[in-house]
Amino acid sequence: MAAPVIALKVDVDTLRGTLEGVPRLQELFRKKQTDATFLFSLGPDHTGWAIRRIFRRGFLGKVKRTSVLEHYGLKTLLYGTLLPGPDIGRQAGTVMREVRDAGFETGIHCWDHVLWQDWVATADFEWTTRQMQKAADRYMEIFRTSATVHGAAGWQMNHHALRLTRELGFNCCSDSRGTQPFLPVIDGDVIHVPQFPTTLPTLDELIGIDDIGPENVADRLLELTKTPPATGHVFTLHAELEGIKFLPILERLLTGWRKQGYDLGALRTLAGVIDPKTLPQHEIMQGTAPGRSGTLLVQGRNTGSMPV
Repeated sequence: MAAPVIALKVDVDTLRGTLEGVPRLQELFRKKQTDATFLFSLGPDHTGWAIRRIFRRGFLGKVKRTSVLEHYGLKTLLYGTLLPGPDIGRQAGTVMREVRDAGFETGIHCWDHVLWQDWVATADFEWTTRQMQKAADRYMEIFRTSATVHGAAGWQMNHHALRLTRELGFNCCSDSRGTQPFLPVIDGDVIHVPQFPTTLPTLDELIGIDDIGPENVADRLLELTKTPPATGHVFTLHAELEGIKFLPILERLLTGWRKQGYDLGALRTLAGVIDPKTLPQHEIMQGTAPGRSGTLLVQGRNTGSMPV
């Protein structure tokens, strides 16, 4: 019987995360002999614009719990406000190619992280298409090939974006939160691009809740993965967190998951053990995740339709 899989999905949000966090994660993954999927933000870094979220319920609590200034750095938090937003793809394309050349899976996170996360939920077709096409074009410019994997910033999508994952030729996506791989259904339209949703909470969602801190957050996650699901897990980490201050926590997790019998890899590792023809079809909807402010894309009810 094949070992259960935990797919490691690295969201790279900022220039600092690309230049500092990504190389450190590469080194750790090489040490642990595991694959991972790196999803890159490819356009401008406007992290400072996130200050607009101050009025969103739960946002200030998350800022306090996760030490945003410490993890992202003052300079990054000023991009787009007091400092111009640097072009990540232009300044860090070499680092991105090094990830690919080291054998890791790469894909698209977004064009502009803050812009996408804050506006896509209500955006129209034209706006959504421009953002996704810019990211696809920049990926092609950097890697000289089309992206095959997409994982949305902040798990934020709309119906146009989900349909565009099909039109832009992605092989698989991880844009949502859920419990198992599925094919998304929008108003009866089945999108035949498998979704591999994030199934586990992220470190920043756990830390500061129920007496969980950096010293015991790995233990909490390992408790959640004691019993492996038949369809595996997807764990989302961030280059700005696990790639910098939380790197020792990630190393503990990788060691612990191996001891639990998991095969650690990339999204393509999980995709390789699942027949897309057997995937259930699920509606998608807006929902919430404990420890995270606002709403995001979540796996909805099974439509009851047979896989096609």
